[in-house]
Amino acid sequence: MRTRAHLSCIRVDSPTESRNPNTLDIDRVSSLEVLRLINDEDRLVPAAVAEVLPQLADAVDLAVQALRAGGRVHYVGAGTSGRLAVLDAAELIPTYNMPSGWFVAHQAGGPSAFVHAVEGAEDDVNEGAAQIRRQVGENDFVLGLTASGRTPFVLGALSAARSLGASTGLVSANPANAAAVGIAADVVIAVNTGPEAIAGSTRMKAGTAQKLILTAFSTAVMVRLGRTYSNLMISMVASNAKLRGRTLTILQEASGADELTCETALVQAAGEVKTALVTLLTGVDVAEARTALLQTDGHVREALTTLAQPTN
Repeated sequence: MRTRAHLSCIRVDSPTESRNPNTLDIDRVSSLEVLRLINDEDRLVPAAVAEVLPQLADAVDLAVQALRAGGRVHYVGAGTSGRLAVLDAAELIPTYNMPSGWFVAHQAGGPSAFVHAVEGAEDDVNEGAAQIRRQVGENDFVLGLTASGRTPFVLGALSAARSLGASTGLVSANPANAAAVGIAADVVIAVNTGPEAIAGSTRMKAGTAQKLILTAFSTAVMVRLGRTYSNLMISMVASNAKLRGRTLTILQEASGADELTCETALVQAAGEVKTALVTLLTGVDVAEARTALLQTDGHVREALTTLAQPTN
């Protein structure tokens, strides 16, 4: 008589695990048709993200509040979610001259998991909690990312964060369990991306949604903190010739001054784009521009308002 073998497994109840009726014959068509089927599914993602913008805005506000209070923003994820989190955090430093440590990414399995899968790491609820307990404070904001909405590493991290008094958020592609995971997060961003073109392959639509959400989230945080002027990257690090040329273009577009005037202002400001811009827009000297920026935490528009106010 045969006996049934017992496997340690969990069946995930998530739309991303379902078979997609639109791609049942994906292995029977040409390469071009495979790509068309995938692209048809991909086009559904932006609309799904649009549906959760109010919740995403709440997460942005919590992150801004944390950073203004001297705290940090932590991303927590496993697999594709963790890799996207690491990528987003890394790109903020050169793009916005963001202070190191403002955004911290925690990936199940550690740094090596960015390149190679670390089996079982996402199931380690205790390690997720331990990483957070070592690095999170009550002024921080912790954003978990999990396509299924149930990754133990991520939920363990969020639970630990809440116990420490930190604010929390969760991004998932499983709206059905949003209420259940709501106890672990102050804001739940549950995107309905539906079944993947390849069942369970959450690096596809779910991953694309997470990329869109992370990019929008971190960009909005930077904008709210004054790391841009209008839609210009006035806080970027000009680390090569191309970027140094871009800073002059930015100053010209923002001020309307000619290239020579902008170059002179930039030299006088010792390469500080924000300081140069404030001098160009107001006519004050470098020292006064720096003081205004210091008083407004580097926010150019607020510095301009301060300088426009009459003095007694």
